[in-house]
Amino acid sequence: MKATLPVKRQTAVATTSAPDVSVVIVNYNVREFLEQALDSIELASTNLDVEVFVVDNNSADGSVQMVRERFPDVHLIENEENVGFATANNQALREANGRYLLILNPDTLVQEDTLEALVRFMDGHEQAGAVGCRILNPDGTFAPESRRAFPTPSVAFYRLTGLGRLFPKSPTFGKYNLTYLPIDEKCEVDALSGSCMMVRKRAVQQSFSGDRDGAGLFDESFFMYGEDLDWCYRIQQTGWKIYYTPDTQIIHYKGESTKKGELRYVRLFYGAMLRFVEKHFADNRETNLLRRVGSQILALCIRCGILVRALLSFFGQVLGSLRVPSVEFLTSYLVIALVAFVWASWRNVTFDLDYYGIVVPAYALATVFCIWAAGGYKRTHISRLRPVAVGILGSLVLIAALSFFVKDIAFSRATILFGFTATLGVLLGVRMGRRVRNKGMRKAVLVGSATEASRLQRLLNGSLSPKTHLLGYVGNGQSSDHRIDGKPAFLGQPRHLRDLVRLQQADDVVFASDSMTNTAILGHMRQLRDLPVQFKILASRRDLIIGKASVEDFSVPLVSAERAVAPLRSPTARRALDVSIALLGITAHPILRLLLTFSASAQLRRIAGATARMPSVLAGRRTLIGYDTTEPHPPADWGLTPGVVSILDTLSERPASIVEAHRAYWFYARNQSLGLDLEILLRALFSRQ
Repeated sequence: MKATLPVKRQTAVATTSAPDVSVVIVNYNVREFLEQALDSIELASTNLDVEVFVVDNNSADGSVQMVRERFPDVHLIENEENVGFATANNQALREANGRYLLILNPDTLVQEDTLEALVRFMDGHEQAGAVGCRILNPDGTFAPESRRAFPTPSVAFYRLTGLGRLFPKSPTFGKYNLTYLPIDEKCEVDALSGSCMMVRKRAVQQSFSGDRDGAGLFDESFFMYGEDLDWCYRIQQTGWKIYYTPDTQIIHYKGESTKKGELRYVRLFYGAMLRFVEKHFADNRETNLLRRVGSQILALCIRCGILVRALLSFFGQVLGSLRVPSVEFLTSYLVIALVAFVWASWRNVTFDLDYYGIVVPAYALATVFCIWAAGGYKRTHISRLRPVAVGILGSLVLIAALSFFVKDIAFSRATILFGFTATLGVLLGVRMGRRVRNKGMRKAVLVGSATEASRLQRLLNGSLSPKTHLLGYVGNGQSSDHRIDGKPAFLGQPRHLRDLVRLQQADDVVFASDSMTNTAILGHMRQLRDLPVQFKILASRRDLIIGKASVEDFSVPLVSAERAVAPLRSPTARRALDVSIALLGITAHPILRLLLTFSASAQLRRIAGATARMPSVLAGRRTLIGYDTTEPHPPADWGLTPGVVSILDTLSERPASIVEAHRAYWFYARNQSLGLDLEILLRALFSRQ
């Protein structure tokens, strides 16, 4: 086992003779499925000597505690981080003693005869390096990944173009999943699914002829997906055969830890295929030239596919984020147009079509823009009323001011006033309706100690109109603290916070200020920033809770974490500023280089040096404002990155110690904004130094 991996072991007493089978299960946040799988293995082990390994990849759902309590004979390996499927399997495989090694997913259910049937098959086929069985989907249908071919250029082409689905019975087009063969026919195959694959231990240790080493363990460069394909390929390369048998079957519930629609799944899955193709075909000098060229083309196609899928996912997210602004734009347009129509009828005047086609949309767009500027379209703020009021007031002032200078939009100031007033009422009504639909008890997780969790629970219970249910606390407690004497439940360690928030479907994350530094709070906020949760702070020794926009004083102490610690600046807004300035800098750089041939100005050199680094901003390797990699780095939790301009560049004197440097970095982390970025950029580039 790698010494660098942070693991804890709980190992059962080893048997004196080699077991028939070593079952290896890698688990990540699927406790209920794991419990079911272990129960089914117990039933299938009646006539065999079986040892079971469970490697837990830092689950936050109580999986480890469940295994300890319900299955004390299981060899349990606890990782303190998610090391991936291949690495976790290898941790157990290095300790396994069985003649046969069964790689099994936690979200599977094996039949009572599965282990015996697979052992019987391996005993009867001496050349078999691995065997897999029939895999069923939860609805009872046959899962095509039960048997596969290697994704050679031709096989991958037929699959990616859909020819395999159009002609599944064709031995040429249906080769990837061998769909042209009956599912009840035993056959030799290229590869099996890692969800259930029995491997002969000797095939891992030596080749079939015994004259060289065997396939070895999983390739740990595969984090998730593709490692089973690679392992089967290497087993075949050492002379062993891979088989599929229909003599037994399992159920595979599939994808409980990864949603296949997510970009992360696409990147991992197709990235694994790309890694396999490059490793064994495209970069392998032993393969023939034609296959190597075809594989390189396939690798390029896979890269393009990943890029296209990433773009589709990105645009899908953008369209999703535009749903509420689009509704409110349309609402604003209809309300203002209706007010204008009623006003025109009453005053016996006529607004031409340009007014409804250009001016009214401009009014509605200004309304939506000002609501956005007031923070009204953040995922956690789409039901809030204050951003609408601020946005409507801002847009009213903006349009009224513009009408003095752009006479074409000054049709009627009364229309503007009444239109925006009506829009305010309608949008507030829409948001209040959304709030009513979403109304219910909010679920909160406290990050801190058991004492502070009890204090928060007491204050919530004493409220006349409680709005929050405390699910429990995350801290450095023990699982034995769970639900003792009615105390708040201990949910897990801080390293599990993200998974706990997701699994518990929490609405609020409350940080206890007495237990945590601001730096630690900011680190957790950045870790969770993409989740639809609100951050609050349990104020020290005060009976009030301060939220994002107000003090919710029902004798509960909560404050907006973003106000008390640091703002969570929108990555999109920051990136927009970075890209805009970078494009200007790249455009100006050739001119600056030319000017340097006539002038040796230090300021000009400084500006040219900054513009020369702008391509790295476009590439995402730098931001406009950050730190110099040659100087002391701020803590990673503060969310700062290498920058074209260092925050320290604006100081009158360079910091004499790392403490002084961190003070400057912390000031920026707590106060960062578009205005501060521009101020730092201008001072660093144009002030006299």
